[in-house]
This record gives sequence, structure tokens and C-alpha cells, in this order.
Amino acid sequence: MIRFVTLFCFICIALAGAVSPSVAQIPKDLGGTGKWTAYTFMDGKNKVCYMASAPVKQQGKYKKRGQPYALITNRLASKSKAEVNFVAGYTFKKDAPVKVTVGNQAFELFSTEGRAWSPDAKADAKLVKAMIRGSRMVVRGVSSRGTKTTDSYSLSGFTATKKLIDRACKSK
Repeated sequence: MIRFVTLFCFICIALAGAVSPSVAQIPKDLGGTGKWTAYTFMDGKNKVCYMASAPVKQQGKYKKRGQPYALITNRLASKSKAEVNFVAGYTFKKDAPVKVTVGNQAFELFSTEGRAWSPDAKADAKLVKAMIRGSRMVVRGVSSRGTKTTDSYSLSGFTATKKLIDRACKSK
């Protein structure tokens, strides 16, 4: 399953416009801990590092849904670090926020088609800090058809795996 995450996440990053599929390479597995795995690849001459995890539990009354994922991405070229992104496995309801909770902290993300993002780097940093301290993360969204979903992620291994992508994409 996690190997599928590699290709799927790579395709998601490419389709999101962060990577040109024609110049990007297949991701290299850096390993991981717990429920998280780290990867790196070159987008032309630019190094990209990310980590991914699938939910340990999915709830919702849907008939068909693709696989959801949580991604944390570092991009050397744009100097972006720990960018948070969720892939829903469906198209979100237009203008419906995505709610993320880690422990007693709540975060609101915006959605674009089948992905949810923090509003800015400061919000990413707060969410990642909560993920480092937490043990479980819950992501709640609503599909374009009105189906409510709840995905639960284990944060076991999050911190160690984040260190892998931080080392791999350390700026010189």
C-alpha cells in the first residue's frame, strides 16, 4: 500500500502544478517510521522532499472514493518548508472548509477540487507543530455531493520521518 502512496503522491504533486511531469523523476524512498514514509525527487534541477501517510480509519457514507493521503512537502527552489496538503479521494464541496484537529487544537483549511491546504506558511507551521506533539489527527471534509467524511491519521513516526525530509532537503 505505501508503495502505491509513492506514485500516487507524486502524481498529485505533479497535477497540483508543483512539478512538471515531463522533467520530474520517480521519487526515491527515504524510509520512514510508524505510519509515515519520506520521499525525494528532482523536479528538473530542483530537489523536492515529501512525506506521506494514509488514514488508519475512514468514515463516511460514500459509494466510491479514491484513497486519501496527508502530505508534508519541502521544496528547495521555492524555499517552502513543511507545506501541508491533504488529498481527499473525492472533489470537495465548493467553498466548504476542511477541518483538521490534532489533540485539542483545531485548524481550518481551504479546498481546491480534491485537495485541502493551509491558508499560508504560518498556518502550516502551527499545524506541523501540533502534529509533532500529537498522536492522532482527524480530517473532516464534505464532498461535492454533500457526503461528510472523517479520516483519522496516526501521527506515530511523524517527527522522525519529518527529520528525514528536512535533512534530505536542507538548503546549502
